[in-house]
Amino acid sequence: MNKIGILTSGGDAPGMNAALRSAVRFALELGIGIYAINEGYQGMVEGGDKIRELSWDSVGGILQRGGTVIGTARCDEFRTREGRKKAAKNLVENGIDGLIVIGGDGSLTGASIFRTEWPELITELVKSKELPSGSAEKYPNLIFVGLPGSIDNDMYGTDMTIGADTALHRITEVIDAITSTASSHQRSFVVEVMGRKCGYLAMMGALASGADWLFIPEVPPNPDTWRDEMCEALKAGREAGRRDSIVVLAEGALDKNGTPITSQDIKETLEEQIGEDTRITVLGHYQRGGSPSAFDRNLGTLLGHAAVLHLKETSPEDPPQLIGMRGNRVESSNLMECVDLTQQIATYADQNKYDKVLELRGTGFQTTHKILQTMIQSEPKPRKEGVKSYRIAVMHSGGPAPGMNTIVRAAVRWGADLGQTMLGVSNGFPGLIKGDIKELNWMDVRGMVGLGGAELGTNRTVPTDGDYYAIARTIEEQKIDAILMIGGEAGYESVYEMSNRQKEFPNFRIPIVCLPATIDNDRPGSELSIGADTALNSIIQAVDQIKQSAVATRRCFVVETMGNYCGYLALMGGLATGAERVYIHEEGITLQDLQDDVDHLVTGFSHGKRLGLMIRNESAHPVYTTDFMVRLFEVEGKELFDVRQAILGHQQQGGNPSPFDRIQGVRLAVQSVDFLLNEIGEKEPRQVFIGSEGGKIQFTGMEDYQRLEDRDFGRPKKQWWMDLRPIARVLAQPGPGQWK
Repeated sequence: MNKIGILTSGGDAPGMNAALRSAVRFALELGIGIYAINEGYQGMVEGGDKIRELSWDSVGGILQRGGTVIGTARCDEFRTREGRKKAAKNLVENGIDGLIVIGGDGSLTGASIFRTEWPELITELVKSKELPSGSAEKYPNLIFVGLPGSIDNDMYGTDMTIGADTALHRITEVIDAITSTASSHQRSFVVEVMGRKCGYLAMMGALASGADWLFIPEVPPNPDTWRDEMCEALKAGREAGRRDSIVVLAEGALDKNGTPITSQDIKETLEEQIGEDTRITVLGHYQRGGSPSAFDRNLGTLLGHAAVLHLKETSPEDPPQLIGMRGNRVESSNLMECVDLTQQIATYADQNKYDKVLELRGTGFQTTHKILQTMIQSEPKPRKEGVKSYRIAVMHSGGPAPGMNTIVRAAVRWGADLGQTMLGVSNGFPGLIKGDIKELNWMDVRGMVGLGGAELGTNRTVPTDGDYYAIARTIEEQKIDAILMIGGEAGYESVYEMSNRQKEFPNFRIPIVCLPATIDNDRPGSELSIGADTALNSIIQAVDQIKQSAVATRRCFVVETMGNYCGYLALMGGLATGAERVYIHEEGITLQDLQDDVDHLVTGFSHGKRLGLMIRNESAHPVYTTDFMVRLFEVEGKELFDVRQAILGHQQQGGNPSPFDRIQGVRLAVQSVDFLLNEIGEKEPRQVFIGSEGGKIQFTGMEDYQRLEDRDFGRPKKQWWMDLRPIARVLAQPGPGQWK
């Protein structure tokens, strides 16, 4: 490989700029030239100034921008062999024989055809003297790698495509806003979302927003009955006390006969059959635009980094790869196999083979759809004959985390639908000690899906020795058969102690699940705690505004994030905002570190730098505090730059939960209730903590808590995200050879 070209093709997606920035800077770090191909394949065919070399600074300041700064366009000419021959000539003239293509299945298919034809195209160009002799020997192969960029999340081979999380943010924001006005006027709304032939955005948007009905292409309804079924369900919801009805419609929704279902069809049906005052909202390209979410910024960054490494290490004989994300790990898959499977889904849909469509969408898609069918019911199903009803207590412990209410709603509705009695414990363990418990029914948890805070109440109290007798008595008096504890370190420590005291208190021999809900993301057995994604998005929104202020006045900001002794928010926030320095407790801070940072700032601002951004975890060091750093940098900066601090504080704990925290919270709640029901009545019922690791939900016995937990600092002994530290360091550099 000589030089790399990078292009974005097809529809734009938030996060593409993050991938571009990452790829450019890592290529330059490795000494590889990299060129932007503006306007996608159109720019490749046209050549000239549409293909330009990029420098380190070329991609500065683009991380938070939506869309794609190098443009994208449809190109019919590239679909022809003659067009691809022009493209090959333009690439060779710029010394390019490696490509990073960011786009959907159509864009990646085009690149694969181009790669296959490359040797013949170069030979023909040499023969016609459009390229100098020897070009075929110097550029024998085209190596390329694909990155999935699409808001639709319809690409096989990755859990998430670049842009899908941001689109979900837009959908959820709109439905949250619509719900309040719909409730005020007792109206119905039909919300139409994008997604082409994939129902991912519609389904996840409906789950995250608490919608009441859903139409997606993968599960087409019966053409003769869908209107009656929808109206009956929505009417029952109104009779149960709902003041509004939200119907989410995927743009590609069809009935089983292949007839499109339109928003106007739904509106007219609701007005005619049940007299609903109905409005239509078509989100359209609003979902595609705007600043990318924290997830999409970091996803693009990690995939861009991986793409450059792959091109550097791959062989021309290797099949092209799609670089995607599974769980929290970057993985590569055979690109054309992924494209073929993606296109198979559309073929099966055209053939009305919807069981095959669902199969290819994966078990996660199918499970989520099943969960949603329960959540949108107006009331629980009647208890089946022979099903025993148990009493399951739901409670919080630790600091508040966005998503706690979402989990309670999901647990209560899932349990109630299975015929169980669900109990709410007020104010954490003090409420359990006092017996402050009430039964929760289906409608008690309405409206909680997107509500921040913790309606049941929470605190950080860990029971003392005398409290455990009172807890055992409450369990006996309230006839509690199982407990779902939703929270952070205080809750885990309390349950761990209860587990160890079972001989002393036999009433503690009941199944208990600890579900991680803390913005600190510091719980063992789980790579992501509920609330951390929301906190991360709060950080990037604040820092984006801070950066605008700082650039205008030649200023350095030291931003302090929460996290206790866990640096997750600081590091991932730094990666998502382009911070040049991140201070975390896991690494510590030395006086030499601060001196090096002072030198870096002084040198940078002396050479025209206008912004300095340092992010510090609140417990990074007991002496080198945020205030200390600000004073140090200010003294040393003299007249070159101003220094300010921004302590984000509890705004990171507030606000409505992000779509990720809502969706993941629902999944964990459902799995937890199922686990508790399976364990009730066992001779040795288990106490566990639930979490997602590598994209898979798993339960870990409380007996492993001490082995996995660094109890001195309240965080896991091994933290997966520390592997990303080297990537953050490279991206934060001023650039190879600058300021020397």
